[in-house]
Amino acid sequence: MDQLSGYAHRPFPFVLRYLRQRPISHLVILGSVLGAVSCSVGTQYGVKFLVDSLSGGPEHATNVWLAFVLLMSLIASDNFLWRIASWVASYTFVGVTGDLRRDMFRHLTGHAPSYFSDRLPGMLTSRITATSNAIFTVENMFVWNVLPPCFATIAAISLIGTVSLTMAAVLIVIAGTMVVAMFHLAAAGKPLHDDFADKAAAVDGEMIDVINNMPLVRAFCGLSHEHDRFDATVKREVVARGRSLRYLEKLRLAHAAVTVCMIIALLAWGIHLWQQGGATTGDVVLICTLGISILSATRDLAVALVDVTQHVARLTEAIATLLQPHELRDHPEAEPLVRTGAAIAFNNISFQYPGGLKVFDRFSLRLQPGQRV
Repeated sequence: MDQLSGYAHRPFPFVLRYLRQRPISHLVILGSVLGAVSCSVGTQYGVKFLVDSLSGGPEHATNVWLAFVLLMSLIASDNFLWRIASWVASYTFVGVTGDLRRDMFRHLTGHAPSYFSDRLPGMLTSRITATSNAIFTVENMFVWNVLPPCFATIAAISLIGTVSLTMAAVLIVIAGTMVVAMFHLAAAGKPLHDDFADKAAAVDGEMIDVINNMPLVRAFCGLSHEHDRFDATVKREVVARGRSLRYLEKLRLAHAAVTVCMIIALLAWGIHLWQQGGATTGDVVLICTLGISILSATRDLAVALVDVTQHVARLTEAIATLLQPHELRDHPEAEPLVRTGAAIAFNNISFQYPGGLKVFDRFSLRLQPGQRV
């Protein structure tokens, strides 16, 4: 299990290690999500088709009903595909956290006693839980909050290209610029997120260690001292969390302002095309709905990216502490331990310390294979 130490400073390969252990389940989730997003974006085209068919009058009733069937099929597929992805994820993501905790516990128990001498037990156990929770959250956020807006933006811009290639090109530039800018700004706040991750782990560790040693704390009348020390630890964590969250909120506020301005400009552009005869009523509806979807998707993606940054910071901090290489290792050519059913026997053992009392006097004992005494 010492091979885990190679991931101590590589959080993303560490996550991929567990994704590869359940490839089919993750592919089913991925395919269902992409299918659901495709149907969701296609629903906007179904609305356009229906509006254009209705604008043609009663003589186009066949097209109207065809558009109706298409729209209802897309809506139904969208909803059921999301449920399939959620159902499979309820098994897969939970299974990943179980695999991870088992591996990390085995790696942790392989350390030498010196590793535990300067690390509190509560701090170590809280980091195993933090790692598990961080990976569970990152997986969920990627599937539900990162992947859908990315794919939806690409699909929506492709559909808008059927109305105006110029508009699609402008949206590509704007959406790409916003996502890249938000990602870099979120990454710039990593020191704040790392500081919060470190302080949060310290709070959990302090609580566990004090509770585990409560009889000793009371015996030395140290309860008041522990209260004061824990209050100071919580205060540091609260301050660090506040700084991290306020930085994220500043990014979201800036993104919201840009999004509102772009939605107004996009709708005005669509109406202008309609006035010039370059777009039908259905096209304007398509531009409006898809434009709002694109800009909302970039907002959701930006929010997800900054949140993922915070969780990755906790993951990075935890595995850097836990996945240290083992100091005591078996020799590469060591023979494996094989149980042969040997017994242990003491026959007439006598022992005493120099100048002390006799400890054993003709002591005999036999331990049979598999017996515990």
